[in-house]
Amino acid sequence: MAHGLHRAHTPEPAGARATAARYALLPLRIFLGVTFVYAGIDKLTDPAFIADSGAGSIGQLMNSVQDASAIPALVDLALRDPTLFGYAIAGGEIAVGLGTLFGLLARLAAFGGALISLSLWLTVSWQSDPYYYGNDLAYLIAWLPLVLAGAPYLSLDSALANRRARHGQQLYG
Repeated sequence: MAHGLHRAHTPEPAGARATAARYALLPLRIFLGVTFVYAGIDKLTDPAFIADSGAGSIGQLMNSVQDASAIPALVDLALRDPTLFGYAIAGGEIAVGLGTLFGLLARLAAFGGALISLSLWLTVSWQSDPYYYGNDLAYLIAWLPLVLAGAPYLSLDSALANRRARHGQQLYG
């Protein structure tokens, strides 16, 4: 391991408190993962949503927030092809949700979730007054612990890291 990342092995504390601390982010991972998968599927299965215009469409939503968003250029970008934007958001939500649930590229998935939430906050829910009526800001903040910590337990990331460690493979070499 001369060229790889080194981590000194320190025994983990035992007991209920240590176990609770170890798995503290798991409920957040499950909630955000399920919520984002559901949100993406809900958008893809709603023919009204994936449309350039009409009641309940992504196009209508973007037109309605265009003047009130914090970054109108993002809305203008979405309005170039609302249907494509709708598919991109739905696909991104599903990818982020699955990555979070399975703990595969967990930090990247959480970063994607934070970016989606940030973009929705700055466009769709920016005009919420008071600000806490818009839930996109709360989702953005909820993603941050997962961006920082990843999914160190009960995840494909940890299973792959353990496999690499057993076989003496280095993550970076």
